[in-house]
Amino acid sequence: MSRCIRHTTVFGAVLLTALLLNTARLQIVQSTVQDTNPADRRPTIARYAQPRGDILVGGRPITGSEDTGEQLRHERAYTDGPLYAPVTGFASQRYGETLLEATEDAVLSGTDPMLSALPLWNDLARARAAGGQVVTTLDAKAQRAAFRGLGDRTGAVAAIEPSTGRVLALVSTPSYDPGVLSGNDETVIRAWARLNADPDKPMLNRAARQTYPPGSTFKVVTAAAALDAGVVRDPNARTRSPAPYTLPGTTTALTNEFHGCVDASLRDAFTWSCNTVFAKLGVAVGAETMAAKARDFGFNDAELRIPYAVARSTFDPTVDKAQLALSSIGQYNTRATPLQMAMVAGAVASGGQLRTPYLVERTTSAHGTTISTTGPRPARQVMKPSTAAHLRDLMRDVVERGTGRNAALPATTVGGKTGTAQHGVGNTGTPYAWFISWAQPDDDPEPAVAVAVVVEDASARRGDISGGGVAAPIARAVMEAVVRGGG
Repeated sequence: MSRCIRHTTVFGAVLLTALLLNTARLQIVQSTVQDTNPADRRPTIARYAQPRGDILVGGRPITGSEDTGEQLRHERAYTDGPLYAPVTGFASQRYGETLLEATEDAVLSGTDPMLSALPLWNDLARARAAGGQVVTTLDAKAQRAAFRGLGDRTGAVAAIEPSTGRVLALVSTPSYDPGVLSGNDETVIRAWARLNADPDKPMLNRAARQTYPPGSTFKVVTAAAALDAGVVRDPNARTRSPAPYTLPGTTTALTNEFHGCVDASLRDAFTWSCNTVFAKLGVAVGAETMAAKARDFGFNDAELRIPYAVARSTFDPTVDKAQLALSSIGQYNTRATPLQMAMVAGAVASGGQLRTPYLVERTTSAHGTTISTTGPRPARQVMKPSTAAHLRDLMRDVVERGTGRNAALPATTVGGKTGTAQHGVGNTGTPYAWFISWAQPDDDPEPAVAVAVVVEDASARRGDISGGGVAAPIARAVMEAVVRGGG
């Protein structure tokens, strides 16, 4: 009898050991496989079991969480969703996350180890800390001024603080409400299909993820290259520039919108946006030097993140002389995001120093304890200080006596550059209206803001569209919001 008991005990011990070993194998060796098994809904249920942390602008949340009482309990909610969509992106139970909702997901969802005092215990217990907060650099008044300024037109605005790189505004229109994608029912599926089928592409972030021919706003880069290379030594000296200008190696004549561009000085050519002068200057500087200067400003950089990825602005270094002439006036293959052109304006305003833009100031716990900070990155000197000083004067002339008068502000030094970019087959598309600018209050030692505005479908006759007439008033409203209003 005792022998049977011993055998039964041993057999039970073997079974128990096998069970423990198998449990350990499942929980340790195959944990990753099990966690990614699409049939296992427990991670998804746990993800939405608690409210998601918030994204903040000016200390106030622009996001929230709605308790649905369903199995996937909490859905994302947005305050002023269309206003901030190019910043937040969406957080959807069905379609995942984009933009800040994606790059800061670990903090917002509570899975970042920095949110927990005992991260190892949380891993073992599969517990989750309360979702943290993401504090942005945005200026709420500037954001709203840009959104109102664009109105029902298609376009984008980017504004940065030149001395730090803080992104103050990032607006894209037409926009959408990210909240319509938050859940996972049939209404979300229909909203997704509708938004993706919309020819106006409301989910496209035009401020940071769409590139455009920058047109005459790129002449800031060309002028910087010419001054740094010594091709132009005195901005007030007359240049040898015919009008029209025949593109090298072709019979194509490049013309100007204004008269008086023949042999115009760099100052007058910049003020009145003479294509012929800048096309010839670009050829004189050369493709290699032009490409290097564009690269200094941030063109051809595929690694720019704010923290989400920004579309690469481009300047083609392989062009022939005719193509280089067109590239130097912001046409041919030259492409730029509004954020990139705000960086160009900011570098001029800051004495030639370029700060990499950033959108997240810091992240915190749910109770406000800081867990990480971003802060300004080291500045790059992208042109000589003397060149930046000349360009500040040139951009100021554009606003004071040239094509950018609509951007002027009282008691504030404002510099700007207009642009009207041709596009489409045979340049038949409605021109893009551009304006880039910076503003420095008279009582402030540092420039307060640099802005870039692009309007795709300017509501005017094709021949009347200009950056000064269409885009400059929007830039003015954004600059005024920063200079007069604060965040």
